[in-house]
Amino acid sequence: MKYRNYRLWIIIGIVLLNSIGLSIVLPLLPFLVGNYLPPQQVVVGMSLLMSVFATCTFFAAPAFGALSDRYGRKYILIISLLGSVAGYVLFGIGGALWMLFLGRIIDGLTAGNISILFAYIADTTQPDERAKWFGYIGAVMGIGKIGGPALGGLLGSISIGLPFFVTAGLILLSALATYFLLPESLNIERRTKHLSLNSFNTFSHFRDVFSLNGVLLLLITGILFYISLSIFQFNLTVFLKDVYQWTPAWIGAILTLVGICEIVVRAVLLPLLLKHFNEKSIGVVGLVTVTVGLSSILVSIYIHSAVIIAIAIICIICGEGLFDPTYNGKLSQLVEENNQGKLQGVNQSLQALNNMLVPLCAAAIYFYSPGMLYVTATVIMLAAIIVYMKHRS
Repeated sequence: MKYRNYRLWIIIGIVLLNSIGLSIVLPLLPFLVGNYLPPQQVVVGMSLLMSVFATCTFFAAPAFGALSDRYGRKYILIISLLGSVAGYVLFGIGGALWMLFLGRIIDGLTAGNISILFAYIADTTQPDERAKWFGYIGAVMGIGKIGGPALGGLLGSISIGLPFFVTAGLILLSALATYFLLPESLNIERRTKHLSLNSFNTFSHFRDVFSLNGVLLLLITGILFYISLSIFQFNLTVFLKDVYQWTPAWIGAILTLVGICEIVVRAVLLPLLLKHFNEKSIGVVGLVTVTVGLSSILVSIYIHSAVIIAIAIICIICGEGLFDPTYNGKLSQLVEENNQGKLQGVNQSLQALNNMLVPLCAAAIYFYSPGMLYVTATVIMLAAIIVYMKHRS
């Protein structure tokens, strides 16, 4: 037991390093892109960079998951991390816009670290323990979101490229920790025995995973949940700026509140609830809580109140913290160990597809009406609740 927990805490440490690194650079991307594009085109450039990364991830994540089922988690994870290192080094070097796109393409084509980390946890934990450890991963991501931007701003004031090199260094440290400290979790006898060209066909992985008993309804629930949540995530700062005319300081304060809620819910509240309630019950409460939060934002458009906004955001973050880990925990229980990588890869690929399409659709609806956007998000979340209730535990 102690040995297994030792491995899991190494995973948590790797996620923390990656989360800090990512949050260091994200606030600086507009300034970096601004070195190569006129101000009115920066938003377009950033959108294209994110779309390129998401597209590459969509096609690559299932293949990396399948590779980890065949060759083990450890070395495929190292390759994925080294791809991110190369991508951020190219960002730091810069010099031309095509270098930034090349960095995003390399990072996207090797993007399998999250799916492999989730598969590693599934390999090394009992089914009823997974939701707790998935929750811990979300909590350390919250820690990264709180500390990273401030460090990024400090480093960026020295040189706009420096934060990207620091991030590359942190991820390289993760790769070294994986190589020297993390043992393989998937023994040779538990791996898939064959790998073919079809193993690199993203759509064949979708077909295989969707055909598994009980997976389709659960994945549909996840798709609906993440679409609705992404509307909130991509729109929140714009909403607060446009509708409430909040300053960057106020928006920064509310984002800090988001990080704190994430940590408390996932690291403290969720483990306590799992001792007394099953994962599906907690998941339903999470979905309902997010729905309340989204509908509260809709109300806040017509009744301007910082209190309503704060309550809405707390509800959404708490609900996400309850549903997301339990959803991933239930998903991991539906397949054998030698299919965990494929399943988690498809799950990550669906998230990438979500990141490609939702911002564009949400922006179009928001331009028409902010209220209509949050009506849409609320209705989609209600649909997620209905589908989730139909899924058999």
